[in-house]
Amino acid sequence: MIVDCAIIGGGPAGLSAALVLGRARRSVLLIDDHKPRNAVTKAGHGYLTRDGIAPNEFRRMAREEASGYSTVRLRQGRVMTVESFPGRFRLRTEAGGTAEARTLLLAAGLKEQLPDIPGLKELYGSSLFNCPYCDGWELRDTPLVAVSTSNNLFHQAKLLLGWSRDLLVCTHGQGQLSGQQQQALEAHGVKIVRSRITAMEGSDGQLKAVLFEDGTRIARSGGFVTPEAMLGTPLGAQLGCAHDAVGAVMVDGYGRTTVPGVYAAGDTSGMSPSQVVAAAASGNRAAFGIGGDLAEIDFGGM
Repeated sequence: MIVDCAIIGGGPAGLSAALVLGRARRSVLLIDDHKPRNAVTKAGHGYLTRDGIAPNEFRRMAREEASGYSTVRLRQGRVMTVESFPGRFRLRTEAGGTAEARTLLLAAGLKEQLPDIPGLKELYGSSLFNCPYCDGWELRDTPLVAVSTSNNLFHQAKLLLGWSRDLLVCTHGQGQLSGQQQQALEAHGVKIVRSRITAMEGSDGQLKAVLFEDGTRIARSGGFVTPEAMLGTPLGAQLGCAHDAVGAVMVDGYGRTTVPGVYAAGDTSGMSPSQVVAAAASGNRAAFGIGGDLAEIDFGGM
């Protein structure tokens, strides 16, 4: 059977799209490897009626709702290849399974690569986080650390001052702050350390201190780290979809990529901000695009 839409990725974007398309009486197959970006996160925030919900519980509820429609099928697996044919796509999973679909939605999100700092991984998701809008409230007015090797460190530091005035900014040996930026931050009471971090010290998920290669030890109780991010699937590039300067799949307002029949939503499409509520909205918009385009095709293009 050829389904109307195959969705790769079962996060909030993919599941929202599946729900909308299923309710539109479009046949949907959603394939997900159950390895979400926020697997270590204990609570998600900023989503009305779901503030503080555990991400795994959110996904469980969303899967239950979507699969409650006879038009939606969920399958666990990882899609390895997609072949394009006139009017259809053939997917092959890592386990050797195949499926065919008229349209394809890429919604596998991002994968994170944390800085190689001893102790960081054990604390990530408990007292060290990525997004202050998601987790800043719980760390308000505590001694914070901001770690980034990217050029967004200056903006991140200014942002974090809204949650705590006791802020330590670390470049981890990278020159991502200009002298002028450093002076501006220090004028607001921010402490800057440019030395490489040798360890994040803590226990039971709670950060205690940051250790530096020059022997300095600075007590902290939480903070924010900017990981490197990469697309959760390379299929967009394999299919020939255009990507933007930061590597995200380029889409229009309804998730259409530059390849007919291929759509993208959520972090795959470079949405901003990178939050559950935004991803869900992105999935809804893509579903509207897919449903509308299929309706035009089915009607005969008049």
